[in-house]
Amino acid sequence: MRRRDFVTLLGGSAIAWPLAVQAQQPAMPVIGYLGIRSAESDASRLTGLRRGLNETGYVEGRNLTIEYRWGGNQSDRLPALVAELIQMRVAVIVTPGLSSTLAAKVATTTIPIVFGVGADPVQHGVVASLNRPGGNLTGFNQFSNELGAKGLALLHELVPSTTTIGFLGNPNNSMIDELVTRDVLAAAPAMGIRIQILKATTDREIDAAFESLVQARTGALLVGNDAFFNSRIEQIVALAAHHAIPVMYASPEFIVAGGLISYGASLTEQYRQVGLYAGRILKGEKPADLPVIQASKFELVINLKTARALGLAIPAKLLALADQVIE
Repeated sequence: MRRRDFVTLLGGSAIAWPLAVQAQQPAMPVIGYLGIRSAESDASRLTGLRRGLNETGYVEGRNLTIEYRWGGNQSDRLPALVAELIQMRVAVIVTPGLSSTLAAKVATTTIPIVFGVGADPVQHGVVASLNRPGGNLTGFNQFSNELGAKGLALLHELVPSTTTIGFLGNPNNSMIDELVTRDVLAAAPAMGIRIQILKATTDREIDAAFESLVQARTGALLVGNDAFFNSRIEQIVALAAHHAIPVMYASPEFIVAGGLISYGASLTEQYRQVGLYAGRILKGEKPADLPVIQASKFELVINLKTARALGLAIPAKLLALADQVIE
């Protein structure tokens, strides 16, 4: 072989070899995240999701891409947004909340969907059963209508002299709202408490609910376990501080933000579980074979700094029951 032909052949191989290696490398998997609200409101969920993915070996930006789509609190935008994700051929769709989950379920029967919902996924037709979900959906469910009554009892322990306590619910989440309202109303008489029912579906209505509490001189407030309220942590905590109202919340993220007391499951931990499932599915497992995870650990968290600002002394019994006390 002539020297010039050899050099030409070698040069061609040097170009072709990296291209061949590149072609053999697996494409980076892409997850779609379909949120009805915004990145700011889902901050705790996203922290948990990434943590769970990391535990299964997937790190966003290194060996995984996450495509985010946000509805801006407009559920009618969800079908178009999920269509975008499907067109991108995402490997998994993560859906925080019932509306996002139902929109994704209608849109695809083949792409795996991992949800995080507060409502009962069987009653809403999301999965066939909790143990054997079937189809292409599985995820995390924190449904428990008993949390309202338990939260009311703990709040009563904190402010035993209060005879009227407000309950803030979201009528847009009708099934959960009705169940929890019923349980709260049923539990109240035994404690000698009257319940002031308040409803809110917008920021303005949350403001109005607190104004109603002040006008009625209601002594404390129980906030329902609802995705909308969980997306308005800063607003609600600020209103509680401004009006000096003791408030019981359903997730510890409120207490970290300066809220007084909470009883419920951590949003970050919930979505860590969602991330773990998403990672397992990326590794080849099927959603139909992964049972829906149900929240089993509910924590009592108290913020002593906020209690002092409100002039409240935390009873020793509550401090002994607390899973976490923020100084």
